[in-house]
Amino acid sequence: MRQVYINGEFKKEDEAKVSVFDRGLLFSDSLYEVTTVINGKLIDFNNHMKRLDRSMTELKFKKLLNHEDILAFHRKLIELNNLKEGMIYLQVTRGVADRSFDMPKDEIKPTVLAFTQEKIIIDSESAKNGIKVMTLDDMRWKRCDIKTTQLLYASMAKTEATEKGFDDAWMIRQGYITEGSSSNAWIIKGKIIMTRHSDNLILSGITRDAIFKCAKDLGYEVVTKNISLSDAQSANEAFITSATACVMPVVKINTSQIGDGKPGKFVTALREEYIKQALESSI
Repeated sequence: MRQVYINGEFKKEDEAKVSVFDRGLLFSDSLYEVTTVINGKLIDFNNHMKRLDRSMTELKFKKLLNHEDILAFHRKLIELNNLKEGMIYLQVTRGVADRSFDMPKDEIKPTVLAFTQEKIIIDSESAKNGIKVMTLDDMRWKRCDIKTTQLLYASMAKTEATEKGFDDAWMIRQGYITEGSSSNAWIIKGKIIMTRHSDNLILSGITRDAIFKCAKDLGYEVVTKNISLSDAQSANEAFITSATACVMPVVKINTSQIGDGKPGKFVTALREEYIKQALESSI
């Protein structure tokens, strides 16, 4: 049984409790970050914390813990659960208050919880074979740049995709691909790598940011632009990025095969470079 962290304490997972009046439960008034763990070390932890800070500022959360405190309990969770490869999920809610759509005027104490989850990252079968994605209308709210737990539509999209034999969904708004259900979307044409520009309609992924450097180091050009479905279906290669997917090849979009239907050489090289740099900077 896992040990989890909640409000300064480590507890068995079946003993951890949150209030029924927690705004994270009642309104999804909460934020989260997922940090990958490889070889028992945290990947890109500092940048995850910077994004958490931004999200907390956007929603005017009280900042309860500093980065050093959060790092300490992340490392303790790795130790307690003997986690070698997987992830740590961190969630911060606004806190406990009587149910009201009006956010509390008095300062309340945030709820902070975290837990580990094992997952194969490096030797992922999906990375070896590639994944298939289908497209759906993007019906989410328009503050996707804040990493909140308001994830119901993303979950619906992912579920619809898997029920139809796909691995994930790419969402389309006003004719252009925004992102995946829990990842950023990319295509490659020639030696040019393309992804949507950062705005309020996508989450600026931590892995996404790292890919800009990795691509440059490998001599690729990266362009941010609107990408249509026809652009994606005619791409030489395609992929997604996220904390736990790293760089994941996409070999089919709807009914269109991408390239030869196998992970391409550029995506493969990019995944290898990303993992190399991630391991070198892990803490």
